[in-house]
Amino acid sequence: MMSNTSVAIPEAPKIPSPSVHRKIWIDLDNSPHVPFFRPIIDELRKKGYEVFLTARDAYQVRELLEYYGVDGKVIGRHYGKHKLFKALGTCWRAVVLTAMVRKEKPDISVCHGSRGCLITSKVLKIPNLTLTDYEFTAAVPSMRPTWLMVPSVVPDDHLGADGPIIMKYPGIKEDVYLSRFTPDQDLKTRLGIPPEALVIMVRPPATEAHYHNPEAEILLKAALDRFVENAEVRIILLPRNKRQDAELRGEWRDAIASGKILIPDHVEDGMNLIWNSDLVISGGGTMNREAAAMRVPVYSIFRGKIGAVDRYLADEGRLVLLESVEDVRTKIVAVRRQKTLKALTENYVPALETIVQHIETILASMPSSVEKRSR
Repeated sequence: MMSNTSVAIPEAPKIPSPSVHRKIWIDLDNSPHVPFFRPIIDELRKKGYEVFLTARDAYQVRELLEYYGVDGKVIGRHYGKHKLFKALGTCWRAVVLTAMVRKEKPDISVCHGSRGCLITSKVLKIPNLTLTDYEFTAAVPSMRPTWLMVPSVVPDDHLGADGPIIMKYPGIKEDVYLSRFTPDQDLKTRLGIPPEALVIMVRPPATEAHYHNPEAEILLKAALDRFVENAEVRIILLPRNKRQDAELRGEWRDAIASGKILIPDHVEDGMNLIWNSDLVISGGGTMNREAAAMRVPVYSIFRGKIGAVDRYLADEGRLVLLESVEDVRTKIVAVRRQKTLKALTENYVPALETIVQHIETILASMPSSVEKRSR
């Protein structure tokens, strides 16, 4: 077993365009992976690498692939919150992935914590690079990546004593695609939100995730109860899946009918929803961090183990952690904010460049699949 080795962030070497054919497999397992990997895919292809994509039909992955025009083969789906069904579903998806990926013969697999990708890579002996920004994700026993890449704020001692080679990038995962953000000035009009309204975007907790704590649902109800009574407020509510959508529509029928709560009937760009909001209340890590990266006031109702990235953002004053109904009542400051892009350009972080350079460094250290077959 190889012990953890930290690779310094700065001065990743500049790698020339590949002189031999290199193929990279990227698996998109969850909704945030689509916007995250999109600029990485574009940069790798610009540099001459062949990239092929697979995706899991979970949450809004399929819709986001269509929204962003990303071409990927959809394999498998979400199998609910029961651990047995999750495990069986993951194994079945890995079987189907193995049959497909075997024909592609990639040099490396890349994912953001996809268990199906890890299992397939292990079976086919494909070196794997896994990125993650939450150190408490449940791991598949004996399925470790070859390399693990995390934000620089995640301490090495949070990643286990033995395992993959650790690589780091500056900032947070959401900085990777923030550099490509363009605000949609017509979004509020398109959604029928009055221009004078104070807009609050709310993302419910992931109730089917292994790390879900029911306390988050209590905080969600407290937040919605508080703000549906405010005549100035309009709430954009973003369910995670069809089941949660149906539950929320039933529970908040009157507020939805009156226009106080809006659930978009089609996929919208999450970054633009955040940008057009005055504040965000979310039970999900990615949306919390997107808002923090954009300097939009954000309040977390996530009640699982708090990861190093969220601790860092909270310490920086860019994220407020809510722990009780009393916190919901007293800590959330609902005021209109000035929407300016100045903060985004002033706080640019080269996360995208560093991640791509690390991938190139890895590939430069390996024989290509073509070279392996010629031996």
